[in-house]
Amino acid sequence: MDLCNSNDIKALLGRHGFRFSKSMGQNFLIQGWVPQDIADASGADETCGALEIGPGIGPLTVQLARRAGRVAAIELDRDLLPILAETLSPFDNVTVIPGDAMKLDLAALAAEQFPGLTPVACANLPYNITTPVITALIEAGCFASITVMIQREVAKRICAGPGTSDYGAFSLFCQYYTTPEYLFEVPPECFLPAPKVTSAVIRMVPRAEPAQTLVEDAFFFRVVRASFAQRRKALLNGLSAAFGDKLGKDQLRQAIADAGLPEGVRGERLGIQEFALLARALRALGA
Repeated sequence: MDLCNSNDIKALLGRHGFRFSKSMGQNFLIQGWVPQDIADASGADETCGALEIGPGIGPLTVQLARRAGRVAAIELDRDLLPILAETLSPFDNVTVIPGDAMKLDLAALAAEQFPGLTPVACANLPYNITTPVITALIEAGCFASITVMIQREVAKRICAGPGTSDYGAFSLFCQYYTTPEYLFEVPPECFLPAPKVTSAVIRMVPRAEPAQTLVEDAFFFRVVRASFAQRRKALLNGLSAAFGDKLGKDQLRQAIADAGLPEGVRGERLGIQEFALLARALRALGA
């Protein structure tokens, strides 16, 4: 059975009486090069345990099983479980875990499933859960790499640099903890049913060293959120809304100046180091 052949897929789904769920964002791959290239990009080998979220009928799972020491695939749709039992039956190194990835402790699951192996994450993520799942994978803090296929617009946002239209607080969050790399695009015609948007594959590797050491992470991101809350306005406006109860506008202007920034700068133009200097200056003034 070819899990990327549309006729084989339709026959498989028909045998199990499966119907696509729009609410779960189900789009199955019909081009074999896609799961192969995603699995290759993950770098998974026999020393790795690969965590997959949303395996669907299993084309990427099969490719990971051929490379990794073990694979754990989390599937929310229970209607897919008997299908996965059939498609993954040739592989004894795969465990399918029924459940919602957003409600599981991913670090604990990886430790349980992959003893003695290096955990990596690799998935074709449903569009409707992309941001929270990526956030959870990063915050789990245990994956040597995170390789995902997601909506192209989100992939560009994650990899965007300061001052660009795609750059935002989520870009900075991902880049704070990892080094994202935009790998390749996957057109809509590679899926059944075809989505209305293009997908893209990115790989994120955790930073070996902290992105900054001037302030604690929680305060750093409080400053980031304040700076992007009114992204089309000057940085001073967002800081005033967030810290105005403790610091007056003159003090906030002083913090911006102490960070070496022009008074009229917008938060969307700042990178990690600029935000770190600004956060330190705000801390020094009592924020």
